[in-house]
Parts: sequence; C-alpha cells; structure tokens
Amino acid sequence: MEDGAKSGFVEDFAAALDWWRDAGVDCDFAEEPNRWLAPNEAEAKQAERRAVVAEAPPPPPKPTIDRSSLPQDLAAFRQWWLDDPLLDDGRLSGRVPPRGDQGADIMVIVPEPERDDGEQLLSGPQGKLLEAMLAAMGIGLENIYLASVLPRHTPMADWAELADKGFGAVLLNHVRLAAPKRVIALGSNILPLLGNDPAHSPAVLREINHEGLTIPLLAGKSLSALLERPRWKAGLWQGWLDWTQI
Repeated sequence: MEDGAKSGFVEDFAAALDWWRDAGVDCDFAEEPNRWLAPNEAEAKQAERRAVVAEAPPPPPKPTIDRSSLPQDLAAFRQWWLDDPLLDDGRLSGRVPPRGDQGADIMVIVPEPERDDGEQLLSGPQGKLLEAMLAAMGIGLENIYLASVLPRHTPMADWAELADKGFGAVLLNHVRLAAPKRVIALGSNILPLLGNDPAHSPAVLREINHEGLTIPLLAGKSLSALLERPRWKAGLWQGWLDWTQI
C-alpha cells in the first residue's frame, strides 16, 4: 500500500513537471533566476561545446603597397600599373593605362576609368566632357597627361580602405614621375590622397608638395558629377579662371 502511494506520488509529480515544461516554464525567479528542471541532454552537450569553442582569431591584416617597391621611372610605372597584382587584389583584367607625355602642361587626375573603357582612358561620355572643357580652357589634348587613381572601373570603391592600402603614395609617385606643370584633380575622393584633410575645403589645398616638388593644383567635382549636375560646371570654370590668374 505504501509503495503504491509513493509510486502514485512520483507519477503525479512527474506529470506536473511535464505540464510546466510544456507550458514553457522551467525556472522560478527571485533576485537570481533558478532552473527548476535540469537541462536535457542535448542542451547540456550544446553548453559544453560553447564552453570549449575558442574565439575565432582576428582576420589577417590586408596587404599594403610597399612604397619602396614603387617604380622610379614613368615607363616602368605604366607597366607596373597594368601588371602588379597587389594594386588591385590580384585582378588584372579591365585595367586602363594613363595617357600623355611626361612634363605635360596639365595632369588631369580622375578617380577611375569609365565603365566601358578598353585601351584608352575616358573613352566615353566623361572623356567627351573633358575634351569640351579643355577646349574651352584653350588646352589641347596633346598638352595633357591623363591618369586615374584606380586602375580599373570600380563602382562603390572604399576610398578609406584604399588610402590605408597606400594609394596616396602611389598617386603622389605617379605625379612625381609624370612631372606636369600643373594638376587638375576632378573628384573629392582624390584630395585626401594628395594630402588634403577631408575636414577642410578643397580650396585649402592649392598645391601639391612632395619630395621637394611643388605643383599648383586645381580641385573640382568629378566628371560623372558634372554630367549629372551641369550647373556645377560654372563653379569649376570660375575656379579655373581664378587659378590661372595666380
């Protein structure tokens, strides 16, 4: 009789626990929570696995461009621009070379090639706009050196990451080797690579100073922005007039 009563009590208690478990209640709460029910076997094993799994190691640092390895003459630089894997994370296709001669009157720097560029930099609408601008300024194409910061068309480029990678050193080295009399930089992302504090107005940086060279600089909106908002051309034109009177 006593054993039967105990058996019935155990069954009733187990049934009550199952009822609370099915209801989603397995803890009571005071100032500190306490489990009413021991974790099942699957939960216990999962907790053990979480305890022994170490934190994932941080990702390795991304490779940067070694300034000391940059080419020291323009012909070598132009070939390096097309061939060096580190310049574009190993991608070689779609790269477009700069064009023009060393010692040009004007070096025009743009952020990147146009989407459909092949052998020639700025072979599309942006190039046509640039030609029209230069004609209005009285500058022939034979008197400019045209270069891009990036070797290929790169939508949504991470410019802060590119700066950390060393593209500022690459660009300044390119300017030094091209040795133009003046530089026009068309694109706000270019200026920090030339030494301008992003918090400052583009007008603050009116010249490039690099390794003993001082080259006058005119900064303006990118050609893609000028195509989208033609009224901005007036600002660039006024900047050109002011610049050429210095």
